[in-house]
Amino acid sequence: MADSSAATTTALPDDGDLTRSITGRLLFFYVLGDVLGSGIYVLIGAVAGAVGGAFWIAFAVGVSVATITGLAYAELVTKYPQAAGAALYVNKAFRSPALTFLVTISMLSATFAAAGSLATGFSAYFAEVWELPPGLLVALVFILVLAVVNYIGITESVVANMVMTVVEIAGLVIVVVIGVVYVAQGDADYGTLTEFRADGDPVLAIVAGVALAFFAMTGFENAANVAEETIDPARTFPRALVGGMVVAGVIYVLVAVTAALVVPVADLASSDAALLEVVEAGVLPLPVGLLSVVFAVIAMVAITNTTLVSVVTQSRILYGMAREDVVPGVFARIHSSRRSPWVALSFAAVVVCSLLVVGALLNRAGVGVDVVARLATVTVVFTLFIYGLVILSALRLRGHDEADDTYTAPTALLAVGIVGNLVLLAYVVWDDPTSLLWCGGLLAVGLVLYSVERLVGRRDRPHGRARGESTVEPRT
Repeated sequence: MADSSAATTTALPDDGDLTRSITGRLLFFYVLGDVLGSGIYVLIGAVAGAVGGAFWIAFAVGVSVATITGLAYAELVTKYPQAAGAALYVNKAFRSPALTFLVTISMLSATFAAAGSLATGFSAYFAEVWELPPGLLVALVFILVLAVVNYIGITESVVANMVMTVVEIAGLVIVVVIGVVYVAQGDADYGTLTEFRADGDPVLAIVAGVALAFFAMTGFENAANVAEETIDPARTFPRALVGGMVVAGVIYVLVAVTAALVVPVADLASSDAALLEVVEAGVLPLPVGLLSVVFAVIAMVAITNTTLVSVVTQSRILYGMAREDVVPGVFARIHSSRRSPWVALSFAAVVVCSLLVVGALLNRAGVGVDVVARLATVTVVFTLFIYGLVILSALRLRGHDEADDTYTAPTALLAVGIVGNLVLLAYVVWDDPTSLLWCGGLLAVGLVLYSVERLVGRRDRPHGRARGESTVEPRT
């Protein structure tokens, strides 16, 4: 507990601590919903094309590597149940402001790009169900509405996340039921599940599939950014994080097996909505048109769920790192009644909306560059880099800030996680070397922002707190 004399610091009217209101059950659904997210709805065809009928193996391997990485997050969260996630852990492990800022920019770039691309996907699915105004307007309104939901409060955001998770799981259950009925009819060819692409090495095919599928496995790291708002994080985080990852992995594999059995792999690979191909295969005795509309709505719910978590993550990263004196302290301001980081939330919404507008203007100008899609690819590079750093941070911080209830991940598994992330990172860079140019551009922007903060930023905040923030330690 901090010394009571520190409490004499004059508090700004809208500063203060975040409220602990997320239970273990809510956190489990938060993790499950973010990991499932919309990736399974849009990536399964691409993974099938890269691997072949055995593409379920790519999902199994990908979720295994991601779960091992999740163990490092679980260990660090029990030590430091604060907002900011990976950036906070790297800062504590290496004490390098430059490296910490690099991680912060990487995480923000990932969440900004993800939110922008998901908003665009939402507007596309929206058009499948309703006649709509311009897609850009739908996407902008979509982001602003989610920002308002988060402004209202984190509890409301997580409850909404839980409800949407149930809906998107229901959609995946429909797919699995189709698989069960198809198998029961005796039409399944199980040999498909062991087939690989004829034009490549099976091992390289699996690595390529995992690299594609891994983006769908991400999201669990976002849970670390609400650690400061979780009840009893030392006990609830490891269970919720690992439990959510395992359940998501089982669902991914079952859905992949169903898709491979019901629909020819070539048809899956050529479809932008591979799961819709499964639904429209005519296995269930229901009108195909009705199923298509229902699935489009479910996909929109899944996209909304993932984007909501991205919006939460953006603001919590900015809030947490403002307290670490890495970004300007204004991002640590908390609304006096809603207890939400409103400055960080507003800034993040403006950035994502600007990204959407710039992309639309470039397309209208005929430049032909999909900015959001390119940033999404670069996000994979940043994410794998960050995952490796988090595992190294967990190992480096062993023996520091530990208590009786601190969770400790198996060291051998963490070593496997480092190798897995490095292999995937090397493959992504090898497969798309131009991504490094985009990474360099983002890092250059980050360097400029970091230099501005170092030159003109105020560094009168006690370690880990914004100027004027409450000195009450988070309850553990």
